[in-house]
Amino acid sequence: MSIDDIRRQIDAVDERILDLLEERAKLAAEAGTAKRAAGQALYDPEREQRVLARLEALHAERGAVEFPKSSLRPVFREIISACLSLEQPMNVAFFGPAGTFTHMAALSFFGLAVRYVEATTIPGVFDAVTRGTVAYGVVPIENSTEGAVTFTLDSLLDSRLMIRSEIVLDISQCLVGRHAELGRIQRVYSHPQALAQCRGWLAQNLPHAQLVVAPSTSAAAREVAADEGAAAVSSRLAAELSGLLVIREGIQDRAQNATRFVVIATEDAPPTGRDKTSLVFSTRHERGALKHVLEIFEEQGVNLTRIESRPAPDKLWEYVFFTDLEGHRSDPAIARAIERLSEMSAMVRLLGSYPRSA
Repeated sequence: MSIDDIRRQIDAVDERILDLLEERAKLAAEAGTAKRAAGQALYDPEREQRVLARLEALHAERGAVEFPKSSLRPVFREIISACLSLEQPMNVAFFGPAGTFTHMAALSFFGLAVRYVEATTIPGVFDAVTRGTVAYGVVPIENSTEGAVTFTLDSLLDSRLMIRSEIVLDISQCLVGRHAELGRIQRVYSHPQALAQCRGWLAQNLPHAQLVVAPSTSAAAREVAADEGAAAVSSRLAAELSGLLVIREGIQDRAQNATRFVVIATEDAPPTGRDKTSLVFSTRHERGALKHVLEIFEEQGVNLTRIESRPAPDKLWEYVFFTDLEGHRSDPAIARAIERLSEMSAMVRLLGSYPRSA
């Protein structure tokens, strides 16, 4: 076939895709009407994840090789997001500004069709969800290199909101600037966590540059847009939004660098069969108290995937423990463990059960 014949066939396929998108949008609108009549929530993030997982499984079963599997989720996420906007416009708050990795995590989970609301602080995201101005919020909770995000842990402790979902995003830190000459860079701006993730690379390649702390990686990129002698550690998206060059990519010291984000809401998620549960507890101030608590989970066969201490907000030199468990709070073993824990701990609060990130 000639190139013109191939292009005509591509045009015909695009027209069929357009017709199918219209058909899907009509069905989504009907689904929204049925949900309202039944008093059901219009947005079901767990249903969305099941749809995406099913499509990936079908792609594998059919032996599809031409269309890349890695593109399935982004393409169908945008289709789902656009159809969802027909049912109900949805607002989502994120720890901003635009171009941060939290912004990227929110986009990867909710798509482009929702309305995003920037919050300048992590407590600001919690406040927006609590007041009901947004349905969901997205905040970072843990980095594989630098550990927990303490502002998020403290906000979870202070709030009655719950974790609805989690998002794990691979983090590739970039050195960005107005020019590509390392010898002219006198200052490097970024968020403290980003600078810490790249401390080895910066020490080796820019040993004389001053490290300047910024509120976020996006704010750092904006600073550099007006500073000829500076560079920033930020995402590629932040560089594009600020009109900067990507000087070096992947400058983090650990090749495997990921950040875990959580979606916060007024309710947690129903069981899916591949869940985790987060909670926070404090022990009585007595010898062996933490050991006895851990024995509860051992006796019930519950696997702890993370435990981390934070200073108690109202007692000097006492601590609370943030814990992640495998399974849903409705699972009998976890329910028994939480009941036992409540009997012997000074404080126990469930932070939510939710699907593990894909």
